Amino acid sequence: MIDRATLLGISVTLALVIWVACEGGLGGLASLWQTHSLLLVVGGAVFTTLAATPGRHFCALGSVLRNAVAVRTRDPEELIATLVGLAHTARREGLLALEKPVELLEDGFLKRALRMAVDGVDARTIEQVCRTELESTDLRHACGSGMLASMGRAAPVFGMIGTLIGLVFMLGRLDDPAQIGPGMAVALLTTLYGLVLANVICLPLARKLTHRSSEELLNKTMAMAGVLAIMAGDHPRLVEQKLRAYLPAPREEALPAPAPAAQARRRGLAEVLRPVAVLGRGKRAAATVLSQAAVKPPAKQGTGEQRPEGKKEAASPERAVRRPAAPAVRNAPTGNGRSLVAGHSE
Repeated sequence: MIDRATLLGISVTLALVIWVACEGGLGGLASLWQTHSLLLVVGGAVFTTLAATPGRHFCALGSVLRNAVAVRTRDPEELIATLVGLAHTARREGLLALEKPVELLEDGFLKRALRMAVDGVDARTIEQVCRTELESTDLRHACGSGMLASMGRAAPVFGMIGTLIGLVFMLGRLDDPAQIGPGMAVALLTTLYGLVLANVICLPLARKLTHRSSEELLNKTMAMAGVLAIMAGDHPRLVEQKLRAYLPAPREEALPAPAPAAQARRRGLAEVLRPVAVLGRGKRAAATVLSQAAVKPPAKQGTGEQRPEGKKEAASPERAVRRPAAPAVRNAPTGNGRSLVAGHSE
């Protein structure tokens, strides 16, 4: 299927350039047509790319251009629906029941992965083979978009080369002032061709191929994940959730205002939870009072006696520790003629 967006963008851009040329008093399309300048820009860009690219890759330039203007990527939603249906069949009848449905698939990557699963290949080997094919596909797509990007970089260069050549011939005829203006216009046309070829055709198509490559790699990654989930015996709903995780999240819509019935249910729930909250506050208050009571015990009641302050409680016999008696100190002379009697000095 032809990608209408690509053709529309290129066609409208070229139409704008032509419209400006016709309405700007430039003399119409005849004033913008120079066969030699166009051949220099296109031929230089193509053959420079040929010199920078292997021959077997350059031969695929036609298919690369077709892929840039044609849509061949499968819709992810269709892929998810196919894998979920296969998961239902495998869960009810087993993996061997997928042998016939696999032959009806059009996706070669998915068909090869499911064939390996039906043949009894282990999941790790299937994942390694699929990832190797993904890497090969990525390299092949990078080569195709790289050729167009190379042409887009070379086209303005050859446009400037053509302009310099035209300026050289123009400066060689300065003896005829009437030829300066037309010669300058022809010289600048080569730059115009190079810029249009690069920025209207080559670089946009290269970026388009990059997007197509990302979409194809995403589909193949989803197919690999789906096959591995089917082999693991996951529920079809779980398979769908795993595959939808690869897609961007859907746009969230504004939530509608709650209905009167919903509001009544919410008020009823609040009334039910209110006693629970009050009970919780009561429990916290009781816990606070008990903690304060544990810190300061109440005084004895009924006797009217209070323990006097400063009077310490007598030690129990078990805790009492007998202290050894101090030895008696006899009168002994000291050096200064004094004597000590039982710990007192004379």
